[in-house]
Amino acid sequence: MSLARWAADRPLSNHEQIVRTLGLEILTGVHAPGANLPPEPALLSRFGISRTALREVLKTLSAKGLLISKTRVGTRVQDPIHWNYFDSDVLSWKVSQGLDETLRRHLVEVRTALEPQAASLAALRRTAEDIAELRRCLTVMGDAGHDQRSFAHADLDFHVAVGSASGNPMMRSFAAVIEVALLASFSLTSPIDSPDLQAQVVAAHAAIVDAIQARDAAAAAEAMRAVIQSGFDRA
Repeated sequence: MSLARWAADRPLSNHEQIVRTLGLEILTGVHAPGANLPPEPALLSRFGISRTALREVLKTLSAKGLLISKTRVGTRVQDPIHWNYFDSDVLSWKVSQGLDETLRRHLVEVRTALEPQAASLAALRRTAEDIAELRRCLTVMGDAGHDQRSFAHADLDFHVAVGSASGNPMMRSFAAVIEVALLASFSLTSPIDSPDLQAQVVAAHAAIVDAIQARDAAAAAEAMRAVIQSGFDRA
C-alpha cells in the first residue's frame, strides 16, 4: 500500500492534528515568514495540551523547516526557501491548497531532472521481473472503468516501478517522497473521460517499457520526458 493510501485510511493523533493545523496556517500565511508564533500561553490555551506536548509539536515543525526557535527571540516562521517540500506532510499540506500552475511547473521540473535518468538506468539494469511488473502496470492503466483516483494510483504505480527497475534505491524513493503531489497531478491530467486519450496515454507509457526492454537507454529517457511533458500540457 502506498504512503498516500495508508495515510488516508489512518486517523490522525492529537499531535499530528495540531502539527497539521499550525503547518497549514504557516503555508497559507496566517503566520507570516519572519513573524513569531503566538506566545506559548496562547498556544497552550488554544490547543489544550501540556507544555511538553507543545514543545514536541514545535520540534516537529522545526524539523520540517517551517520554524526556528532562538533564545530571547522566540519561535519564528522560517522563510519559504527553508521549507522542506520533500517532507510528505509539507508537500501534502501544500497540495491540499490546490495544485496551481506554479506548483505543477516546479513538480515537472523536478520530475524531468530525475525520471528520464531513472528510465535510462532501468534500460541498462532491468530484469525480466521488472519488465513483467511494468507490463502489469500498463495493463492496469488500460483497464476500463477507472475513476480519476484509481487511474492516478495506477499511473503512480507505473512510475514507482520504473524507479525500482533503475536499480537505484534513491530513484525508487523519489516517487514515494512526492507521491502526494504526483497523485494530485495525475488526477488532474487523468484521461479517463476519453477512451481514445486513455489509449494514447497508455501507449506513451508503453513506449517507455519497450525502450527499457530493448535496453535503449536514450529512447527510454526520451519517452519518459515525453510522458511528463504531455501530462503537463493536458493540465
